[in-house]
Amino acid sequence: MTISKNAKAVISVLEDAGYEAFFVGGCVRDCIMKRPCGDVDITTSATPGELEKALSNNNIKFIETGLKHGTVTVLFNGDAFEVTTYRTDGDYKDNRHPENVRFVKSLSEDLARRDFTVNAIAYNDSVGTVDIFGGKEDIDNKIIRAVGDPDKRFNEDALRIMRAIRFASVLSFNIEDETKKAIYKNKELLKNVSLERIFTELSKLLTGDNVFNVLMEYREIIAVVIPELEPIFNISQNTKWHIYDVWEHTCKSVEQSPKDLALRITMLLHDIGKAYSKTTDENGTDHFKGHQKISAVYAENILKRLKAPNEIYDRVMFLVPIHDMHIGTEKKKIKKCLSKAGEKNLRDLIEVKRADKLAQNPQMTQWELINLDITQAVLDEIIAEGEPFRVKDLAVNGNDMLSLGLKGKEVGNALNTLIDKVINNELVNEKDELISYVKRWIL
Repeated sequence: MTISKNAKAVISVLEDAGYEAFFVGGCVRDCIMKRPCGDVDITTSATPGELEKALSNNNIKFIETGLKHGTVTVLFNGDAFEVTTYRTDGDYKDNRHPENVRFVKSLSEDLARRDFTVNAIAYNDSVGTVDIFGGKEDIDNKIIRAVGDPDKRFNEDALRIMRAIRFASVLSFNIEDETKKAIYKNKELLKNVSLERIFTELSKLLTGDNVFNVLMEYREIIAVVIPELEPIFNISQNTKWHIYDVWEHTCKSVEQSPKDLALRITMLLHDIGKAYSKTTDENGTDHFKGHQKISAVYAENILKRLKAPNEIYDRVMFLVPIHDMHIGTEKKKIKKCLSKAGEKNLRDLIEVKRADKLAQNPQMTQWELINLDITQAVLDEIIAEGEPFRVKDLAVNGNDMLSLGLKGKEVGNALNTLIDKVINNELVNEKDELISYVKRWIL
């Protein structure tokens, strides 16, 4: 398996000291699937004390990050690896953390406590692959299956419910029937899990290749985490612009957006307001006037509750209330949008509008999609040519205005007037011309 030499060196140190040590979990799964290997976890027969002694004897640094549960973080040649003693877990009274653990000498006992078969495979160069629960077969068949009794696994740790559907999205796997039944049976236990952990799993789920199918099939699970979504599950859209109900449109728009978390969260939340703004006219056509602002109110509450990072919060809250805004293809209008929003925000908005249109009626959105491509091309040209669209792009600055005798707010107002004139091609962005205009019309 292609696992780093540094990680293999740590295993060799433990084996040379007389202990068993194996790679385990996601790194083994990803190597089998020929995917990039992320965090490397190691499990060992050495107790924490024995582990630390073996490391110290070889001048290897470590941090006691989870000693209570037998976990030590090993620092080796610039890499960090979590090494955990073989263990079995005690009762999980909070549906999240074991009350206690018992260290054992059997790898099979340690693997038996893990969440899914695809994550319960161990490997080292000496023994090869240890696959007691059929994880390799499940990988081959693209199946997520709980280790042992799925009901027990989810009662032990309810976050595993989100992990299951996250893996289904990221790996494009199906969830085995008994595991799926246990997910639905125990879904309310997710309310006992910290919102930070929920947000982490949801974030990975939303950026998966199989996100559309997972959101469609496991919407009831998502609704436990974000109950504000449930009202749009069965909202029809009888309009020439749509061929899907609101939820299916939402799921398709998530799938069609780039794998950028802020954009995918935007698409997940952009139409929540349709449940509260729907009207139907005398012709039977549905309308959703003002749904953007309503969606923004719900999005704000959801993001704050889930404790989304500020960068994600800011981008989503910029996009949701204006996701239906018309940008146009005219350079002047694009420059004005750039001036107000900035390049990053405008590029985000184009992607959001494209994803939205790709999830509507293709017979109605062809020209709008073409226009978005034109908008993006014009935007690229403006940036590449360094054309002015911000006050700081002007050939004059605040000091120039002060030297002309302007004070306080007059300086900012004058500069804003100048950039508007330059964007509208009423003035050339040259210092003498801009100064002359201020003298003639502003002073």
